[in-house]
Order: sequence, then structure tokens, then C-alpha cells
Amino acid sequence: MSNKKPGNTGNTIALNKKAKHEYHIEERFEAGLVLQGWEVKSLRAGKAQLVDAYVLLKDGEAFLLGAHITPLNTASTHVICDPTRTRKLLLHAKEIAKLIGKVHQAGHTCIPLALYWKNNKVKCEIALAQGKKQHDKRATEKERDWNRQKQRIIREVNNG
Repeated sequence: MSNKKPGNTGNTIALNKKAKHEYHIEERFEAGLVLQGWEVKSLRAGKAQLVDAYVLLKDGEAFLLGAHITPLNTASTHVICDPTRTRKLLLHAKEIAKLIGKVHQAGHTCIPLALYWKNNKVKCEIALAQGKKQHDKRATEKERDWNRQKQRIIREVNNG
């Protein structure tokens, strides 16, 4: 029998898979996350989603909005849990200033890419991004399909 806890294997808790499809990612940052006890327990069980989440920069601080952490029934009996509450992101002042400067330029936004564990602390990878146009999305899809076809052809040549 192993002593490992059930739930997520590896360091990644949640990924924002839509982000790479919707945005050109320019720069990545690692931010700490201010969490409550029940949220940490839920994250250990892998109960998080970043689908519609975004980063709000206000008054020299960064906040994670729209991230959904589902409360566990056993961990949060005496606490009123809000699964989509606003969570503060911990960044250096220089990083926040850089993000604020870029976000105020047209077309730039700040989005969360992933939640992961680092030395028993939850970190959020956020990115400075620019929205893709429809034709960019089609080009990305075309390139992905072509790469898949190339891999198939190579496999057939090597095995045949």
C-alpha cells in the first residue's frame, strides 16, 4: 500500500487550455495566491477550474477573478464558501507596475495560465497576452493539423 494522497499527480492543479488558442502569449509571471484553508484542501483534491478566469489590476494590486475552486463537503462544514471569490495575487511591485503599463496599451490583457504546487505553496502562472484575431486562430489550427499529419506520415514510413 502506498501512503500517497489521492487526487492530482504531479505539480499542476489546473490549466487554462483556451488561453493559447485565444491569445498570443508575450510574457509569463509566477504569482503567489492568497487562499483560505478550505481552498487549499480543495486544490489538493484537484477541484479547480480556470476556464473563464482573468487577472484584474487595480490600485497597484493584482486579483484573480472568475477562478472556480469547488469546496469539498468534508472540509468546509462550518465556513461559508464562495467558489468564485476574488483572490489576491502576490507579485513584486516592479512586476505589477510592468503589467499595469502593458495592460493600459491597446489590445493587451492579463490572463491566468495555470495553477500549480511549488514547495507546498500554490502558485498561479499569469501571462501578459494579446487577443488573437479570427484568422490567427485558423492559422494556428491549420498548423496544428499539418503537424499531426506529418507525424502520421513519419510513423507510417518508419513502421511500413
